[in-house]
Amino acid sequence: MDDKKADIFNCGKELFWAKGFKDTNVSDITKMAGIGVGTFYKYYPSKEKLFMEIFLEENVKLKKSIMASVDLNDDPFKMIKGFLSMNISGMKSNPILREWYNSDVFSKIEKQYREENGNQAVDFVYGSSLELIKKWQAEQKIRGDMDCELIMAIFAALINMDTHKEEIGLQYFPQLLDYMTEFVMKGLTDNG
Repeated sequence: MDDKKADIFNCGKELFWAKGFKDTNVSDITKMAGIGVGTFYKYYPSKEKLFMEIFLEENVKLKKSIMASVDLNDDPFKMIKGFLSMNISGMKSNPILREWYNSDVFSKIEKQYREENGNQAVDFVYGSSLELIKKWQAEQKIRGDMDCELIMAIFAALINMDTHKEEIGLQYFPQLLDYMTEFVMKGLTDNG
């Protein structure tokens, strides 16, 4: 990474961490980085693009940390339940990742990022998880008659459910997520 781009990235990360997306502006970032606003736009077309790059890096770190702490040989239900719990906890404890729960902010950021980079550019869950799903299918621990990407989409839906808990009813969380995970995993582990 070019030094100026790295400075912009690191200053942006520090400011987004401390102040959040809404309260950080490009001039704050450039002032901290010791560059002009025009230089910012040579490297990033928007504050949203910078934020998404930082968000994605933080998300990858969280997922790697979770994958390193779970037992991949564990029962799929136990492993997925633990993964989902650690993912929600990790996202809520990281101010940058916590923006995921601010639908006013995040939906706009994600929309602009997808427009600039294409729909396939934002991969929040997949990575090495697809290999784990394929392994479980080969071991007949989960259904083999479903595409592994569809299974990952189901897991993503479980993760996304947390962003709608106010609409569903706060009184039902986290029990709802536990039950939904149980129902999904029972359906995925029923091979007959």
